[in-house]
Formats: sequence, structure tokens, C-alpha cells
Amino acid sequence: MLTVEKIGGTSMSQFKDVLENVIIGKRTPDELYNRIFVVSAYNNVTNWLLEHKKTGEPGVYVQFLENGDYSIGLDSLRQRLLDINKSFEEIGLNLKEAGEFITYRLEQAKTMLHSLSKVMASGYVNADDICLAAREILASIGEAHSAWNSVNILNNSGISARFIDLCGFNDSLPLTIDERIHRAFKNIDFSKDLCIVTGYTKGTEGIMRAFDRGYTEVTFSKVAVEVKADEAIIHKEYHLSSADPNLVGVEKTVPVGRTNYIIADQLADIGMEAIHPKAAKPLELADIDIRIKNTFEPEHPGTLITREYISEVPKIEIVSGTNKVLAIEIHDPMMVGEVGYDLKVMTIFAKFGVSYILKSTNANSITMVVWDNYKSRELLSVLGDELVQVVKGMPQIRDERVALVCVMGTNIALPGFLYRASKALYDKGINIESFGQSLRQVNMQFVIKREYYKEAVIALNDELCIEK
Repeated sequence: MLTVEKIGGTSMSQFKDVLENVIIGKRTPDELYNRIFVVSAYNNVTNWLLEHKKTGEPGVYVQFLENGDYSIGLDSLRQRLLDINKSFEEIGLNLKEAGEFITYRLEQAKTMLHSLSKVMASGYVNADDICLAAREILASIGEAHSAWNSVNILNNSGISARFIDLCGFNDSLPLTIDERIHRAFKNIDFSKDLCIVTGYTKGTEGIMRAFDRGYTEVTFSKVAVEVKADEAIIHKEYHLSSADPNLVGVEKTVPVGRTNYIIADQLADIGMEAIHPKAAKPLELADIDIRIKNTFEPEHPGTLITREYISEVPKIEIVSGTNKVLAIEIHDPMMVGEVGYDLKVMTIFAKFGVSYILKSTNANSITMVVWDNYKSRELLSVLGDELVQVVKGMPQIRDERVALVCVMGTNIALPGFLYRASKALYDKGINIESFGQSLRQVNMQFVIKREYYKEAVIALNDELCIEK
């Protein structure tokens, strides 16, 4: 059995546990192989390289954008990475060799960034393309660092590990992402070498242009498809659970156990980091199952995601959502009976690259829930002006910062679940501002006031997922 396995940044920062629980565990020497590990950068390293994913705190990339001294930024980063290295000395990392590797990689990056800044200053090329190239170069450093260290530790532990560097720092071949992955895995005997792969892959199309910070999962997915893996495994610090343990408490969560790709799509649509939507789809099409495991509970089978699974017992599997969305309402009395009104609205949304998560309509109103980001704000600034040019009426537009809470399951198309969910919110005094559910009945979406998000998730998880 050949598996491709992804290890996230939080788990990588606790590599001693990864070594004991995931890579070695109770395996015999022969059982160590026929596995490929795609690794993320250590926790916070990509934030330091680019910008903090949640707070927006600037990293080296922002220094490059603002013509700051990114060279000093990289020197400061080098010391942070060397400090990380020290934490792995006790489990076999050769600090001298590891220091030499990351120092050389950072010097290579400095040279490339210097060349890019000179080209950008000439004014002959599109600055956006240069900036995206710089972002790719910087992002790749984190995964190269963690992957190289992992191979060094494993080799020093007597395990035959191979460093698969997809960052392309040492070649100038104009390969696509798929071509580079195909080339990297040719003629490898997986029964003799444990492959450790950088989560970043260099390609002519630019992996971050298409996927931004979700690129590690995309590499993971593409590698699994390339080698025709029997199973794709994601190791995380928590189980895929009935609700976010950070919101409801670990003791109040239940591992999902089994679900299907339809539910995985629902999770991806609300930004839950189970797996990137563009990473899940190739695996689904290749009929490769995904297993999500808890790094720190190696004996637990985790949650298996397959194409055909439907729970034999009607039940809610997951309560999830986001408090980072906007509800945009368009009200127009002239909308009644007007064929194609929503098409005109969606054409404007598409023009600004805004996709909706939920859409609810009545005779004269359309409500859409979208991500609260710069694209949606840009859309809102001109939506009224754009709309009056293509419709007959005088539409009124309002927006509100809201939260979206979703109740999901592979077998919930029965009376009672909607009642229980609504009552759980009612009992907490939480009004449902808008609601959505398709005929497939796998996901009930509740729009609520943003300030009630945590309370709503706790209430729904308690009522629908925790056995009384």
C-alpha cells in the first residue's frame, strides 16, 4: 500500500512527536517505507516570510513590496530559523549541516530578489508579475527548510530518507507544476526510500497565483495523483471533529469518523482547513480516499473521506462556519417577475471576482453571503451605480457583517434536524437572519449576527452532535 501524507506546520514544529507517532511509531523497519510525506513549513515561518495569515503583520515579502531592506529582514529570519534548528538537535538534526543549507538557500533568495527589484525598477515589466514571483521565492524557503531538516534527522536515525525539493532553486527549467512533480518522482523505488517532499512546487503557472497559502495541500494532492497513491493522509493537531475544538473545547468534540467528498466541498466553501477545495477535487476524480488523522493520537483511525459514503444512521456530522462574511441584500420592487434579474446581479459580482457562499431570494429581494474582504468591499463601493445601469428599477442595497453557521451530514434529509437546530438557536436568543438549504439536504446554513457566532456553534454542537 502506497500512501501520500501531509504534515501541517503546527505538527512539524513538534517533529519529535511526528517522528514517534507518525513516521516510526510501532512499525517494523520494512513498514517504514512506501510512504511519501509532503511537509509544510514550521509554525509561523510562512507568516514571517510573507505576512501573518490572521493579523496581517508584515513579513519579508511586504518589505520587498515597500522597497524596504528585505536583505536585513532575511538575515533576521535566518537567526529565527537557526533557533528552530536548535530545538531539533536532541532528535538527531546536524546543526552545522542544517545551518549551512538554510544559509545558502537564503543567500540564493537574496540574489533572486535583488535581480527582481532591478528588473522592476527598469519599468519595462509588469510590477504585479515581479511581486508574485518574489512571493513564490520567499514562500518556498519555509518548506525547503522543514523538508531538508526532516530528511537529515531521519537519515541520522538510520532511516533511508530522500529529499524531494520541488522548489526549483537550482534549475531554470520552464516546467509546469505537474511536469516538475512528474520529473521528480521518476525512477524512485518507494519500498527503499522514504520521500520527504517540499510543500511548495515551482511551476510556470505559479502555484501561489492560483492557490496562495493553500499551496501545500495542492502539492500533496498532485503528488498523490501522480504516484497513484492508495490513500492520501493529512496529519493535523486535531481530529476532523464535530466542531472546532478551539470554540467548543476538545472535551465537547466528537471525531467525525467517516464522511464523503460532498461534505468536504461544503467545508472548503466556508474556508475550513480540512483540505483546500482545489486539492480535494483531483483526489476525488482519481478515486483516492482522504484520511485526516490526529498527529498526537496515532492509534486512532481518524476520519476517512470517500466518494460514496452515506451514514447508515441519520445524524449531524459537523457544525462549522465562519464569522468573516458579509450579507449583501438587494431589494427592488421591480424585481417581481423580472426574468434574469439575478443574472444581471451575478454578472457584476463576477466582474469583481466575488463568489457567494449562500444565496436566498424572495419576490423582491436577493440576499447573498460573501467573504468580507477587499474584493467584496470594492464591489460594494460601486454595486449601486453598476446595477442601475442594467435594471429597470431603483434597487436599494445594504450590507451587514454577519456570521454563517452550517450544520452538515451525509444523511440528514429527514424531518426534525432543522427544527432542533432552529430551537437550539432560539433557546440562546439567537435570531436567524437568513437561511439556505439545497434539495440535496447535506448542509443547513444559518446567517446570524456576527457577535453570536461562538455561542451558536456551541449550542448547535451540544444539541446535534453530543450524545445526551
